[in-house]
Amino acid sequence: MAKKITTIGGQALMEGIMMVGPTRTAAAFCDENGTITTEDIEEQRLTKKYPLLGKPFIRGIFSLIDSFRLGYKALSLSADKLTDGEEEEELTGVDKWLTEHLGDKLTGVIMTVGSILGVGLAILLFFFLPTVLFNLLQGAVASDISGWRSLFEGVLRIAIFLGYVLLVSLVPDIKRTFQYHGAEHKTIFCYENDLPLTVENVRLQGRFHPRCGTSFLILMLLLGVIVGFFIPFSNPFLRTFAKLLCIPVIMNIGYELQKACARHDNLLSRIITAPGLWVQRITVKEPDDKMIEAAIAAMEAVIPENGEDLIR
Repeated sequence: MAKKITTIGGQALMEGIMMVGPTRTAAAFCDENGTITTEDIEEQRLTKKYPLLGKPFIRGIFSLIDSFRLGYKALSLSADKLTDGEEEEELTGVDKWLTEHLGDKLTGVIMTVGSILGVGLAILLFFFLPTVLFNLLQGAVASDISGWRSLFEGVLRIAIFLGYVLLVSLVPDIKRTFQYHGAEHKTIFCYENDLPLTVENVRLQGRFHPRCGTSFLILMLLLGVIVGFFIPFSNPFLRTFAKLLCIPVIMNIGYELQKACARHDNLLSRIITAPGLWVQRITVKEPDDKMIEAAIAAMEAVIPENGEDLIR
């Protein structure tokens, strides 16, 4: 059990790490020469601007929206960092037209379109497809198996998620991002254990953290199984629409559960966090020293002097 618990969280980027503190957000990047630079990420958070949105069982969905907004800005910055200084090839066809008409906005447009397509694909794979497959299965068997619908759909969603994560973890650039993910966790653990933030101290820390975004996603998938039992529709479109309406409720419950588990170390909290910690074996890898240095730089930039980040 850590000596203290912080609200500071982070996100692995492309060759960098973002850390989010109570009053400041910073990203640290490591270039090909090993030079580490930090930049502030300026984005007003909804939960800070409107205090009501930061209340328990309301804050979950809005905290996630804030995380997406900050993460999107940090990822755009990291993409610019990676391409900065590269020799530009002569553009032709569609690439030339897009650059001429969009200019500096091109990266943002590409990320926006990618995000929209990603959300659409996620809805298709995680909500629509499992319902369709269960309807086909139910039509193929003689007995009524409708009571198993939510469990079938939930197991299939988790299998799709794990399959996707395993597949992308084979990509070298994604594997490096997962290593930065490990550096983020280890640095937060080092801070929570009240140790000086040095490479040597961080290296010795564990890499699986109960407040990880991976754990949150797994918790949401498991909560979705429970909620699915109360959705009566079998039509794929109606059932998908109902599940989408339930997402804010699931997020808020999952957020409060994860925060409660971070504060308490007991049998129940270990059971709740166990599935997410298992999956982190895929998404959180051991970092190298330069990655740890970047994580330390980002962490030191957001730690407040008055300890307002501490919840225990």
